[in-house]
Amino acid sequence: MRNFFARNISQGGRIVRAVWGLALIVAGLLVSARSGWICIALLAAGVFALYEAARGWCLMRACGIKTKL
Repeated sequence: MRNFFARNISQGGRIVRAVWGLALIVAGLLVSARSGWICIALLAAGVFALYEAARGWCLMRACGIKTKL
């Protein structure tokens, strides 16, 4: 299990995930007045993307899927 959570993305990938996470959080806050479920989903995805950026870890890469960054 330790190898599953090992760092697997570069600095560029971390930056992209951080920007993506912030964009998802902003989008979630913008749609909060219209739909509560979409807001919660976007906020959760944004927080998870920020976690990936802070940790230097990508779930898709840990599962064996190759990503460009």
